[in-house]
Amino acid sequence: MKPVVLGLFTFVRVWIALLFGSFIICPTQTALATVSGNAPSSSLPELPRVFLDTAYVPPNGKHLDVKAGDDFQAALNAAQPGDLITLEAGATFAGPFILPKKSGDKWIVIRTSSADAALPSEGSRMTPAYSKVLPKIVAPGRNAPALKTEPGAHHFRFLGIEFKKLTADTVANVLLALGDGSKRQTEHQQIPHHLVFDRVYVHGEKTNGVKHCVVLSSASTAVIDSYIADCKITGFDSQAIVGWNGPGPFKIVNNYLEGAGENVMFGGGDAANADLTPADIEFRKNHLVKPLSRKIDDPGYAGVPWNIKNLFEFKNARRILIDGNIFEHCWPHAQRGFAILFTPRHDNTAPWTGIQDVTFTNNIVRHATHGLGISGQDSTHVTDRTMRILVRNNLFDDVGGARWSGGGILFQILNGAMDVVIENNTAVHTGTIIMAEGPPQLRFVFRNNIVLHNTYGVHNTGSGVNRSFPDWIFEGNVIVGTPPSLIKRYPVNNFFSAALTEVQFVNSVIGNYRLSATSPYKRAGIGGRDIGADIDAIEEAVGEAAVRVPSARKAAP
Repeated sequence: MKPVVLGLFTFVRVWIALLFGSFIICPTQTALATVSGNAPSSSLPELPRVFLDTAYVPPNGKHLDVKAGDDFQAALNAAQPGDLITLEAGATFAGPFILPKKSGDKWIVIRTSSADAALPSEGSRMTPAYSKVLPKIVAPGRNAPALKTEPGAHHFRFLGIEFKKLTADTVANVLLALGDGSKRQTEHQQIPHHLVFDRVYVHGEKTNGVKHCVVLSSASTAVIDSYIADCKITGFDSQAIVGWNGPGPFKIVNNYLEGAGENVMFGGGDAANADLTPADIEFRKNHLVKPLSRKIDDPGYAGVPWNIKNLFEFKNARRILIDGNIFEHCWPHAQRGFAILFTPRHDNTAPWTGIQDVTFTNNIVRHATHGLGISGQDSTHVTDRTMRILVRNNLFDDVGGARWSGGGILFQILNGAMDVVIENNTAVHTGTIIMAEGPPQLRFVFRNNIVLHNTYGVHNTGSGVNRSFPDWIFEGNVIVGTPPSLIKRYPVNNFFSAALTEVQFVNSVIGNYRLSATSPYKRAGIGGRDIGADIDAIEEAVGEAAVRVPSARKAAP
């Protein structure tokens, strides 16, 4: 059966390419017009205002050599800006160690004594295989962290260090406590800043995890090329990286991130004031995974019911770029199994809480019960409105299905979110395309996507989609498997294919979702572009350091 094409495309697209340094080509901005001409244009998100430069510059000051059994804290206290501290490779140093506040803006570098040749090269990711050449800074017990900061500490860089617990049974809620997450930290001069964790290995234990591996209540902080794992606990949330009482900017690039509750979360605790809302977050080229050994019904389940939630969640944040990441393995346990959540939440002390200006581009979300959930406001407390969310050029693969306990909702949009633009994505999912509830979602755009209709398509649990999206732009999409009797529910200027095979991917069986040269949707989209995701652009954004695509659609062990 040939695809059915309804109507003509009669709108204008304007492309503005923005280039920010050597890090990323920023997503293109789009001017919108509609067939009828009466739907308002959506405002697109502001990108982070600051992108941190983390290029390594060798220090030129004194060299302090700390051997096993020496006093590392004394070396930290004695070091001056520009100095180098080397820790003996493989030696253990029991914390908690405190980064002191110094005068001056040169970096103090703390690194392994091993030669550079023994570490991954700059820009390459740390793995546990390097552990034998890494000094170990350990949490000593009594719930003390391995490392914490004095108020206002700044300009410290850690390179080639392992952070862990002293023993598997050591009690530690946090390994790296950067800043003070409590309301004692209220002023900018109290906030630690200019901190870089480069090619570090941070982890709990296989049999006994840690609640928070890294807490970012700081400013100008980067975690790059690192491996953070076994951040897990029963009965409570746990994260590889979490931040709630520090203003940023933050750079989280090219890391392996493994957490049971949320692998990464911003918000969760209330910021002391609006000025400490996390903002200007660069999140790129990371691989976020929940091991299937934690899934209770999986054949490889290891027997401990760690508290499982989402892969990535924002509860309070501004100006975020999420580009070129892989998010995989998410299932119902302590929550419903949404891989990604943008949902403002607070504990009734922070009414400024909100999520605004999110750019979600060139990512892969796969092997999850549900895809992306967006909420316009907290359902319990007053918050700022969620607005200006761009979801462009992503691949959603294997969302829903029996292995992930059913579900398969691709996008859930609730409670009056504004200026949400979802375009040029490709999705293979088993459930609803969009599920909407609550007050209307204003200036919503859904365009140029390849999705499956399944049972409900676009669905409102109350009084219909027109109430949820009173001024929506919904056009240029390929909706696969729409029953002929339901085609009239959708605006004109969309495409309806009877089966996924009619889309003509190169090889969907092994996860290659490029359009073949003969696909009817090649250059059929707005501005003569292909409909769906540009897989080549996703591969380029993900880069060599993460798991490559295409990959087999079955979940990895």
